[in-house]
Amino acid sequence: MAEKHILLVTFPAQGHINPSLQFAKRLAKHGLKVTILTTTSATARMSHTLSPSFHSLIDVLPFSTTLDLSTQDVPKFFQDLSDHGTKALEDAVAAKRADGRPYSRIVYNLLIPWAGHAARRLGVPFTLLWIQPAALFSVYFHYYYKKFNPSDEVIELPGLPLLRRRDLPSFFLETNPSVYNFVIPMLIDNFEILDGEDERPTVVVNTFDALEAEALRELNKYRLLAIGPLIPSAFLDGADQSDASFGGDLIQKSENYMQFLDSSERESVIYVAFGSYSELPRLQTEAIAEALVRIGRPFLWVMRDSEEKEKLSCKEEFVKRGRVVNWCNQVEVLSHRSVGCFVTHCGWNSTLESVAAGVPVVTLPQWADQGTNAKLVEDLWRCGVRAVKGEIVEADEIVRCLEMVMDGGDESREMRERAKKWRGLAREAVDDGGTSQLNLGIFLDQIVGGG
Repeated sequence: MAEKHILLVTFPAQGHINPSLQFAKRLAKHGLKVTILTTTSATARMSHTLSPSFHSLIDVLPFSTTLDLSTQDVPKFFQDLSDHGTKALEDAVAAKRADGRPYSRIVYNLLIPWAGHAARRLGVPFTLLWIQPAALFSVYFHYYYKKFNPSDEVIELPGLPLLRRRDLPSFFLETNPSVYNFVIPMLIDNFEILDGEDERPTVVVNTFDALEAEALRELNKYRLLAIGPLIPSAFLDGADQSDASFGGDLIQKSENYMQFLDSSERESVIYVAFGSYSELPRLQTEAIAEALVRIGRPFLWVMRDSEEKEKLSCKEEFVKRGRVVNWCNQVEVLSHRSVGCFVTHCGWNSTLESVAAGVPVVTLPQWADQGTNAKLVEDLWRCGVRAVKGEIVEADEIVRCLEMVMDGGDESREMRERAKKWRGLAREAVDDGGTSQLNLGIFLDQIVGGG
């Protein structure tokens, strides 16, 4: 298998890079050569955290773009990424063919369908790495085939809980900013690529069978292989203690939070983080801070803009109770014995990491897939509670949700027990003979067989 070489193309945002790097590590540990293709703006920042052992397994191939994610013109950035990324992919494939060592397969994730189009045009087998839940794959699939209208108040889809309009990805909603109107057509493009295949296409999904059995089973048009959770081994199956971080942080992490966690009582700390991209409105930050002061428990809050802490009206009481950091190793924090609750935007990586750690959550979804993920957490897996949102989730509502998770009553205990049940099932999935290991084996067999 050593001669097989995978080109893994990833969108240059943290939520896409993390599962892509973890998937690359798993493939490399099974004897494949893997090269990551992404933008120079991402790889320059990743270089500070990629370990020497990572580089011994995996190559990183950067390409330059005119714009990056910080631009205000989001559609123009995506077009720029497509233009430069397609050229970089074509050049990479041509170079390997000239060396007589062509890529065996191109793997790409959901916001870069141009990689799938290019792979088909170049005659290289390709696979979509779906880094959202299988439930979201199903939602977009059924929309593509016109099985529901996003304006319907109640939406019933096979293999999914009953959805209301607010449970759909924000790109479907009337409140979606027009600048993101291109996202749905781009996501739908993935199905057009898959449906152009002569044989039943395989999609690898960052989930595990026990978590989404019905959603995975219902979509038999494709072969959905659940190979997750794609998180470091040290915090999942424990098989490789050296694999203790994703290794590609785009933000420099703080260093002073583990001592705080070590000094806190078991399951006492409220961990608050909203990912690498979400920007909370000022009033929302104030409401969360007020709720944390009122509930009176220790907390650790990842606040990427440290100046926000200085502006809080309750700053004096706030800083006495907890710690604010710029960035942290989230899987390390969630796995710590002192963490008892996770207040999250409910991005899929954060959701799956909380499931794998057995930590119940309070969800404050902001946009994209987060409302759907929050629905699954609260109504399907029942390991968290969603804060009811107007334009801003008020402090009273956040306090209500935190108390429900943390008060130690019957509801709290049952939620915590369910969270720990999912943790056990996640670990079973990636253990030897587990469903995710078996599904990864199926995928590897396809590569070896050239299918």
